[in-house]
Amino acid sequence: MIEIACMIALAAIAVAALLNLYRLVVGPDVLDRILALDTMVINAIALIVVMGVWYGTAIYFEAALLFAMVGFLTTVAFCKYLLRGNVIE
Repeated sequence: MIEIACMIALAAIAVAALLNLYRLVVGPDVLDRILALDTMVINAIALIVVMGVWYGTAIYFEAALLFAMVGFLTTVAFCKYLLRGNVIE
């Protein structure tokens, strides 16, 4: 039963990632593209967590945590760059 639920979740996350990819490419503004990229990071984290549930191993959850930290830092760096023009002061 868990396999079916994981397959449905993977399909839903894949559709969400495709819609985010569309917004990333077509986005009318730079801020829309940054938000789409951040949402794609969240979708990737969700994919990693679902794969961890499906395979039943904890290493995927640690990878998702690391990916979340890197995604947060890149979003902050992009926003800081747009706000000030540089990342490191």
